[in-house]
Amino acid sequence: MNRLQEKYTNEVRPALVEKFEFSSVMEAPRLEKVVVNMGVGDAVDNTKALDDAVKELTLLTGQKPVITRAKKSIANFKLREDMAIGCKVTLRGERMYEFLDKLMNIALPRVRDFQGVSPKAFDGRGNYTLGVREQLIFPEINYDDVNRVRGMDIVVVTTAETDLHARELLGQLGMPFRKN
Repeated sequence: MNRLQEKYTNEVRPALVEKFEFSSVMEAPRLEKVVVNMGVGDAVDNTKALDDAVKELTLLTGQKPVITRAKKSIANFKLREDMAIGCKVTLRGERMYEFLDKLMNIALPRVRDFQGVSPKAFDGRGNYTLGVREQLIFPEINYDDVNRVRGMDIVVVTTAETDLHARELLGQLGMPFRKN
């Protein structure tokens, strides 16, 4: 069992049940999945850029990404329908906890001038979205192997009913929220 998973089971879930007065531990919000998406805009001109993004995302998550394709054509961007323009990974279970642990404790503190992540990036249904500007903050990425700095979107999907419950869950798991 992963360190973060153990923390959730032994500390966070009982604390959430107590704080929000749930009648059962099964009512307590939990992490469902983490989706990591990397848009590769320059894949339109250079298909090798997409291969690099896939390789980096595989390295970060330990899982092979799915190629995402354009839904419709946009002439101004030289984009045709069904053209490969990014990749994404959906993490669940052990890998999800491993990735989140690495993100919260190693990668985010390595961001320059880091004051914490925004506590307002919830969607109203208990899911949290976070944008990362460069993949270099992860320890697996070797600076010399990177030919283009790319960002990524990380979506943490929880079973929480409200943003308040989700914020408490992520806060207790160790998400470094910014103090306003």
